Amino acid sequence: MKTIKAIRGMNDLLPKQTVVWQYLEAEIRALLNGYGYQEIRMPVVEYTDLFKRSIGEVTDIVEKEMYTFNDRNNESLTLRPEGTAGCVRAGEQHGLFYNQVQRLWYAGPMFRYERPQKGRYRQFHQIGVEVFGLDGPDIDAELLLMTARLWRRLGLSDAVILQLNTLGNSESRNRFKIALVEYLTQHKEQLDEDSQRRLDSNPLRILDSKSSQTQQLLDGAPKLIDFLDNESLQHFEQLKNLLDQAGIQYQVNPRLVRGLDYYGKTVFEWVTDQLGAQGTVCAGGRYNGLVEQLGGRTTPAVGFAMGIERLILLLETCGVIPETVSNDADIYLMTPADGAQSRGFEIAEMLRETFPSLRVVCHCGGGNFKRQMKRAVDSKASYALILGSEEIESGEISVKALEGKHPQQRLSKDGLVDFIRQEYSA
Repeated sequence: MKTIKAIRGMNDLLPKQTVVWQYLEAEIRALLNGYGYQEIRMPVVEYTDLFKRSIGEVTDIVEKEMYTFNDRNNESLTLRPEGTAGCVRAGEQHGLFYNQVQRLWYAGPMFRYERPQKGRYRQFHQIGVEVFGLDGPDIDAELLLMTARLWRRLGLSDAVILQLNTLGNSESRNRFKIALVEYLTQHKEQLDEDSQRRLDSNPLRILDSKSSQTQQLLDGAPKLIDFLDNESLQHFEQLKNLLDQAGIQYQVNPRLVRGLDYYGKTVFEWVTDQLGAQGTVCAGGRYNGLVEQLGGRTTPAVGFAMGIERLILLLETCGVIPETVSNDADIYLMTPADGAQSRGFEIAEMLRETFPSLRVVCHCGGGNFKRQMKRAVDSKASYALILGSEEIESGEISVKALEGKHPQQRLSKDGLVDFIRQEYSA
């Protein structure tokens, strides 16, 4: 019988990997909590129209990458390819936006059918942050200050750089699109294949084409900044001033447009060159028209998302995962004596009660002293607790340092608690 394996691009996370994920998620969760953001959880399946209306029918995501299917009621459903649209749908459905400011975050899997590559998968995971009800550059700045603080906490500040741009309002973008299409149409044969296709459907995406020939052609194209409205320019200048005053370094990238139709005004990416070609680890921007586009009232909004797989890869590449991030046991409790199992459970539960953060592994499955000691060493525990026949008779526990810190000793239950408190107080 053929062995069943995971679907290509949808990967298992094994225990040695999940402990790093838990570390990263805990750091991000603590950071967001410190800024007053609240978690929201949305379903992974939504009506397909949600993404067509929000992302745009002529984007690569909707045209080529979504996992879409009809259910038994013949309704078109889609595995979410990103989180913002679902967050807006949930907020509008449950009345979170009316005369309210909401600072929200979410985490979970997203799905896109694209070519799997290092750090990018068909089922991938994101943490997203969305703010609703605030229109000024100050909240844009807060999001960027918050991500900068995250890089400092993770030891990644030297590995990433912030890129900024402004897309202006819809009227100024439309004027720019007309001029850009007029210019590029004259040089259509020089565009790469993807850009030729986008010329009619989504011309702004041509600005971030990966083709060097197309980028050279764009050097002579109209510039978006020449078409921007005064309000958007003022917003952008105020944002830059706030970042300058906070000491946040950035680059203005006039060709940064982001890939989704709903963005306007501020857009940004945190990029790195530590993963080979320049890669994006966190990106977002302003989308003031999306709530209204999905049937709600006009609501200013701004947010970002970061890919967990890409961040984990960056942490590993930069070698900044703390040594304490480990699945290794602290204590391995051995019970080689007959009838010692229940006594072992009693001691283990007492230790877990007294030291909630301690990882205590009880040996199960029987076996002689040699076999149990091998399991203790394999667990990478710092100490083995031994309940042999002599310990059972004396009512004590032998403590053996598996890293050679202390000579083996016998302790009472109270003595064991004092010993562990001393050893793990740091």
